[in-house]
Amino acid sequence: MIIIPAIDLINGQCVRLTKGDYSTTKVYNSNPLEMAQEFEAAGFTHLHLVDLDGAKAGEVKNWQVLETIAKHTSLKIDFSGGIKSLDAAKKALDFGAEKITIGSLAVKNKALLLEWTNTISTDHIIIGADVMNEYIAIHGWQETSNERIEDFIQFYLNHNFKYFMCTDVSKDGMLQGTATDLYQQLITQFPTINLIASGGVATMNDIETTKTIGCYACIVGKAIYENKISLTELQSFN
Repeated sequence: MIIIPAIDLINGQCVRLTKGDYSTTKVYNSNPLEMAQEFEAAGFTHLHLVDLDGAKAGEVKNWQVLETIAKHTSLKIDFSGGIKSLDAAKKALDFGAEKITIGSLAVKNKALLLEWTNTISTDHIIIGADVMNEYIAIHGWQETSNERIEDFIQFYLNHNFKYFMCTDVSKDGMLQGTATDLYQQLITQFPTINLIASGGVATMNDIETTKTIGCYACIVGKAIYENKISLTELQSFN
């Protein structure tokens, strides 16, 4: 299982939210490149980079941060937040992202996303499945759709998408453990899924659990910034 440290961006700074609520913004580092280089120096190979300004505005805002981190590290970046057009998707990949994560658009305009796959391989797209009470949450978690998580994943598996990032909004930023039951349910129902666990990681035991149930990767964010888990501990897991 891959451990993926996270950087969430607001105004070009590393921040974390609680339950996706922008009013809970806490700045941890004003220099995202410095943070990314610290992750790379600790032996990590991947980075989860989220443009929260972009997610809220509906268009990418932090292009420069993506480009800078991609140029000055060798981290494999998955980038998300405000990618609403094929041009933006291609630009993110051109700027150095290895993958893009698509959430709201994947819920609201499936036909458009399927069109993109004529140009971009599904190897480079992660479907972001943010969940609130088993329904998909969209627009930076400010809105809940009427689509159930299982139906959502089944649709995209049927169209050859391989990677799914699942965040239980009620867990995110709470440091109270991951949505283990949900992940277990999804992996049992969809045994071929590459499921990326996101949200709630507070201890190394949480990470061990996501590995045991068969997650492809696990994103660790607030636990690092709040010194609940050290980079040294995470290195030992790798």
